[in-house]
Amino acid sequence: MSLVSLHDVGFTYAYADRPALREVTLEIEPGLLYGVVGANGSGKSTLCSVLRGVIPHFHPGELTGAASIHGTDLLDWDPGELSRSVGYVFQNPFTQISGIKETVFEEIALGLENLRTDPAEIVERVLEVIDRVGIRHLMTKNPNELSGGQRQLVAFAAIVAMDADFVVIDEPTSQLDPETSEKVFSIIAGLKERGTSIVLVEHKIDLMAEYADRLIVMSRGRVLEEGPTREVLVSPSLDEAEVLRPEVTDLALALERRGDPLPRVPITRAEARELLAPRLEEAPDAHRTH
Repeated sequence: MSLVSLHDVGFTYAYADRPALREVTLEIEPGLLYGVVGANGSGKSTLCSVLRGVIPHFHPGELTGAASIHGTDLLDWDPGELSRSVGYVFQNPFTQISGIKETVFEEIALGLENLRTDPAEIVERVLEVIDRVGIRHLMTKNPNELSGGQRQLVAFAAIVAMDADFVVIDEPTSQLDPETSEKVFSIIAGLKERGTSIVLVEHKIDLMAEYADRLIVMSRGRVLEEGPTREVLVSPSLDEAEVLRPEVTDLALALERRGDPLPRVPITRAEARELLAPRLEEAPDAHRTH
């Protein structure tokens, strides 16, 4: 059974003059990392809101089509119960922090407290997550005084502590420096290794190429294509959606058009280095023959 099933789903926000989603049909399978790409306004965040039940339970508007999570119709879910099954990391780390806790430890424990988890288990799980995310040095600090990058790491720790089997992540690195972005993706990779199902909206296409199992391409509220990352990154749908490819992929496609193709089209820098290495080794010999 699919984790999430959407069939011909559309959504129009109250007072909006056009739909934010149109005729979206998707099957999200468990245990995979789905990357969602598209230009601003393409419907990515609205899709995230549907996947976590904020639409239709909290955002007023018209939802059409059929949507189910874990085999249960989205309309039949209790919002509180759904929040236990679906974790969510906001784009803006400043909106993720509750604002009512005085230490990072307490902030991470908040969700578990709401679930009435045994106090001894809360302490054990929070300490384990703090070490896994690498923020023990922040444990006693006030979360309201942290930088944006630190808050985002705390937000991830809180979601990891909840141990949800499905996590929706909306542009987690949009306000982060490269070093913190790498830390965030390391956490995401760890979640994936533990079998967590992930839907990730992200503009950094090089990171998507490295980590995503499948890509969903969106434009003007529609899904243009969904498929294995390698196939989608060479598809014309990216051009239609105005999404840039990884530079190494563009290079390989240019070589292909020139009649000088690589053995396969790389999607990561590591793969490109491997494929280009034989040519670079041959270049000095070729130069000496002239």
